[in-house]
Amino acid sequence: MKRLLFGAAALIVFAGPVMAADMPARTYTKAPVYTPPQAIYNWTGFYVGGHIGGAWAGDNSLTSNDGRFLGGVQGGFDYQFATNWVVGAEAQYSWLTNGGSSVAFPGAGLITSKNDQIGSVTGRFGYTWGPALLYAKGGYAWRDNQNIGVSVAGTPAAFTTDGNHKDGWTVGAGLEYMFAPNWSAKAEYQYYNFGSTTFTSGPAPIVGNRYRDDDHTVKVGVNYRFGWGGPVQSRY
Repeated sequence: MKRLLFGAAALIVFAGPVMAADMPARTYTKAPVYTPPQAIYNWTGFYVGGHIGGAWAGDNSLTSNDGRFLGGVQGGFDYQFATNWVVGAEAQYSWLTNGGSSVAFPGAGLITSKNDQIGSVTGRFGYTWGPALLYAKGGYAWRDNQNIGVSVAGTPAAFTTDGNHKDGWTVGAGLEYMFAPNWSAKAEYQYYNFGSTTFTSGPAPIVGNRYRDDDHTVKVGVNYRFGWGGPVQSRY
């Protein structure tokens, strides 16, 4: 029995290293690198918001070309297609401060004008990457009826012009950015053109005078997007 036990022990001692040598080496697999989920932004949906900014008139205008403060509201709808393209429509309305201005003419004459509301209905077209949207816009523009007055040496004088010039067109461009689910901020430039005003009768120095009716604006604003805005899913 002792010989049997010693024989088995010897077999184990000598066979162990041999078997270990014949076993294949253990292979190690490197763990995959973690990639954080990528947010997919969706601009499709309705939105409402507000804006503030400044406005100034172009050269040779009846409206003062000094800077004026403006503030207002906007609302619209966007549709995202072909992954990175966005098309939409927007209505915008703004109130302007310091809407009154005056233009002097020979003979102690003075032309005064005032308008303090402006609006637009435009189409939008843009390119988006991630949370950012670069867009252009253009369409119909409107303003409140421009109140014009003429006086000579402080006395009101009768006059006529070729129209009220309430309707016009507008173009602009801007950048919008989604900074939180359902919320975006924007900065934009917008130009409004209402043609020109020509005096057809009145004091002799002003008859035939023609003045441009246009405004330049810059605005910053915030929009709330109903349900569609912000990261809507994650890609792994």
